[in-house]
Amino acid sequence: MAASSQTGTSSTGKRMWLFGIALIVIIAALYTGGWYYAAAALKTNVMRALGDKNAAGITGQCSDLSLQGFPFRIGLSCSKVDIDDHVNGVSGSFDDLNASAHVYAPGNISWNLNSPAEIRTAQGLSVSAEWKDLQSTLITKGNGIEEGRTVIEGLKAGIASSFTGQNFDVSADHTEIHVRQNGPNLEATVGVEKSNTVIKDFPQPLPTLSASADITLADKAGLLDGSDKGGLLGASGTLHRVVADIGDGRVMTLSGPFSIDDQGLVSGQFKLEIEQIGPWRDSLKQTIPAAKHIIDSASKILKALAAGGDKVSVDLTADHGNVFLSGFIPLGQIPPI
Repeated sequence: MAASSQTGTSSTGKRMWLFGIALIVIIAALYTGGWYYAAAALKTNVMRALGDKNAAGITGQCSDLSLQGFPFRIGLSCSKVDIDDHVNGVSGSFDDLNASAHVYAPGNISWNLNSPAEIRTAQGLSVSAEWKDLQSTLITKGNGIEEGRTVIEGLKAGIASSFTGQNFDVSADHTEIHVRQNGPNLEATVGVEKSNTVIKDFPQPLPTLSASADITLADKAGLLDGSDKGGLLGASGTLHRVVADIGDGRVMTLSGPFSIDDQGLVSGQFKLEIEQIGPWRDSLKQTIPAAKHIIDSASKILKALAAGGDKVSVDLTADHGNVFLSGFIPLGQIPPI
């Protein structure tokens, strides 16, 4: 009996050991299959973000695409990225891209893009840019991107127009862009810190600028996931707050509803607030001496509206690109979007 019992125990132990090995093999196989499935989902999401499948007329190419990171994370890299917007006539090329995501959340993507970059438009505009660091996160869903955040450190860009012959250089210490779908609407916030602009043939650089914008586009959530083919033409929305700050209390704030017609011309009712009218006048005259008489005239009007003070709040009206102060004083035109 003792020998029989020992043999039974040994057989049971062997079966349990074989069962354990088989279970480990099955789990490993399932995990490996899940990793490759998640990796394929990451690839799909990244390519969709670049414009794969011609979403909204945009196509993207990721050269030398490779997947890595097994077993704990998913990684994707490209040696070069090319994007073409066939509708708006914009194309761009960028250096290597690296993206990663957790196996259990391939739709939540972290990625970074290295410089340099080249962007060209059918309107004769060309941009060459480089940066110290560009980090971004994307949250994707079935149809495309649902939310995105991008942070750029140490941006430097050269912009040239073959149509006008104008050239200028732009730099910014810190740039941050956040876009998201909120129901049917598209929300965007943009911030730029310590930006400098040098324009060819201007006597000196523009003042160092920090700026931010908080904008909502009504019924345009589809611009983010590619389901809206209409673009900005015919759009409407709200500038919740756009701020330009050139230091020493010289701040401008703009807010109000707006719309864009089928020709890209802007209409809207805006509130413009200016702090430090005198210092703004002096800074602009120093930067654009050829416009000093216009600047002086505008400053006198603002001073009168401010009852001699140095802070004013005025109404601006845009009517199909034509801008008026207080509804009747013409200020100029906004070019088509």
